[in-house]
Amino acid sequence: MIPVLTIDGPSGVGKGTVANIVASTLNWNLLDSGAIYRAFALAASKRNITIKDTKALLSLASNLNLKFVSDPENKKLSVYLDNVEVSSELRTEKTAELASKFALIGSLRESLLIRQQRFKELPGLVADGRDMGTVVFKDAPFKVFLTANVEERAKRRLKQLQDKGIAGNISHTLDEVKKRDERDASRKHSPLKPAKDALIIDTSNLTINEVVTKVMTLVKV
Repeated sequence: MIPVLTIDGPSGVGKGTVANIVASTLNWNLLDSGAIYRAFALAASKRNITIKDTKALLSLASNLNLKFVSDPENKKLSVYLDNVEVSSELRTEKTAELASKFALIGSLRESLLIRQQRFKELPGLVADGRDMGTVVFKDAPFKVFLTANVEERAKRRLKQLQDKGIAGNISHTLDEVKKRDERDASRKHSPLKPAKDALIIDTSNLTINEVVTKVMTLVKV
């Protein structure tokens, strides 16, 4: 059996950073499903494929050249698309917005789901996203759902953008976070929600290390 730890939750809860640290600590493989959707959105944009061209989108999904490289010391994950490092491009609001819209397409989600499941390899997998525990790895023995109040998540998102030299303001960022929450929670396919057997952790007033400690107590290897 290949052990899987799923870490789900909305944007701004720290799941990417937590997943990166936990995967490194356990020496497990790492899957950032959000990065897959953002990388797909970026690839589609670069190829001028519109959201209505389902055939071209599905073809791209089945041939997406994507690789993750973990860097836990700097608490970051490098993403390579077509052998080019695109981590910064994936974190822009434009790419995140487009990825959220692509995520509404059921047939595309099914195609990318198969791609995500291929990351399940020995010695184990830490999968971070929005439906890892409810859809992609429903039988995972370890499941976590991170949450935080929307104001705190907007502040974190704004800081993340500013640290990357991207301009923004709290009002606009808060509005974008709320809109994304609405889309993720109300979409027909794989809506954002905790798995019934997930450990729910509110990260509003916790440090990353405190969250990691709570997650590590769940994983028994």
